[in-house]
Amino acid sequence: MTQERGRGVDRIVVRTAECPSPIGPLQLYGWSVGLLAVALPGQDRAAVERRLFGRLAGRGRPPVTLERDEASLADACRQLAEYFAGRRRWFDVPLDPRGTPFQLQVWEQVRRIPYGTTWSYRRLAAATGQPEAVRAVAAALAANPLPIVIPCHRVIGARGELRGYAAGLALKAWLLAHERATAG
Repeated sequence: MTQERGRGVDRIVVRTAECPSPIGPLQLYGWSVGLLAVALPGQDRAAVERRLFGRLAGRGRPPVTLERDEASLADACRQLAEYFAGRRRWFDVPLDPRGTPFQLQVWEQVRRIPYGTTWSYRRLAAATGQPEAVRAVAAALAANPLPIVIPCHRVIGARGELRGYAAGLALKAWLLAHERATAG
């Protein structure tokens, strides 16, 4: 956690940067521990920030502030650019997603889905050791703060249909097509 002193009040500083991409600008959020969130084009950035602040702030904790800092998020931006260029299949930038233990378990399993492939929600639930928790898995994916980096777009319905994506199904379809085209 990055904390700074200012006028006698501690504060949590979250660094932010805009990263260009072929799907539109991505807003990155991070701090010294790692990347916290990625807001996709079409997502409500204010809602992303409220959710992020809610996970960082709380009783007895200092306030959270945003500071623009392109340099501190340059590696994450570079890795995303490599992904969109078809040269990166796995992100190794430090991550610090905030969620419940179950959400963290789901997100870790999602990171294991191979580039250019898809899993069903049921298969993902089974991989968490809770095969009947399909709806809970879907809810965990909806709360994923790091889309693309934690590739929840690779999770589809049991019959191959696209289901739910924070920035819309058209973007999910685009990401899957991009991966299929560059996987070879």
